[in-house]
Amino acid sequence: MTTAPLPDTETRGLLSLLPIAARPYALLARFDRPIGWWLLYWPCAYALALAGGLITHWPLLLWMLLGAIAMRGAGCVYNDIVDRDLDARVARTRGRPLASGAVSLKAAWVWLVSLCLIGLIVLVQLNLVAALIAIASLALVAAYPFMKRITWWPQVWLGLVFSWGALVAWAAVTGSVSPAGLLLYGGSIAWVIGYDTIYALQDVEDDALVGIRSSARALGGAVRSGIALCYALAIGGWAAAIWLVRPDWVALLALLPAAAHLAWQVLALKPGDPQDPLAKFRSNRNAGLLAFLAFAVVGLAS
Repeated sequence: MTTAPLPDTETRGLLSLLPIAARPYALLARFDRPIGWWLLYWPCAYALALAGGLITHWPLLLWMLLGAIAMRGAGCVYNDIVDRDLDARVARTRGRPLASGAVSLKAAWVWLVSLCLIGLIVLVQLNLVAALIAIASLALVAAYPFMKRITWWPQVWLGLVFSWGALVAWAAVTGSVSPAGLLLYGGSIAWVIGYDTIYALQDVEDDALVGIRSSARALGGAVRSGIALCYALAIGGWAAAIWLVRPDWVALLALLPAAAHLAWQVLALKPGDPQDPLAKFRSNRNAGLLAFLAFAVVGLAS
């Protein structure tokens, strides 16, 4: 049994090249939607760049990219295992492989373990401190699917999870996590909350029907202001991290393109449009690239 690509899939052509039997597993790990692993990867790349490791630790850029792809896939599989009953009741997610029956629960667990083994290969490339920090994230990852049931702000928890790579990468370069690394992490958390609130706008009506909580529902008519505040906190946290590394006002100018992009998202957002929130959410891949270039410039100059 197969399942059709979801409405927000990006690579239907690539999926069509896979054997029919493999396609549901690619969909289960969201390989058809690379935006997820880009967003997981960027905080790792931020820390490698700002901590000064782009040249001395350049292989980690590739290892962490592999880790982001594998562990984002593993996280999606785990999330779908936990949420399979809820997913079947939401229009946007009822076509997911587990919810639709295209993949059995047992096969999903096997696929999850396989992806985690790839993550283990990446883990052994890290120093001890970075590896221990990475392992500590598993508790946050395990709890995340349950947050939408117990809090109106599951996006905050996602921010903790999706930004964790900044702490891992900073320790991988320096052997510890400095205040600058913590500020980078904090700014990234705010960024994640902002863009995932945009993403949650797609499901407000369905979420209300099945009792799923989200920041988009909590903010209601103030959602644009809430997202703007998150993005402002992100830029503020990132600017403070840059200042600790290079206390020069000129260095802060490197963040202007990323700040302008985030401002555009807020101003152009159409919360009631079924397509616009997804487009704005996806544009954070570009926002992430702009932020990375800022951190790279500062890190290489410091």
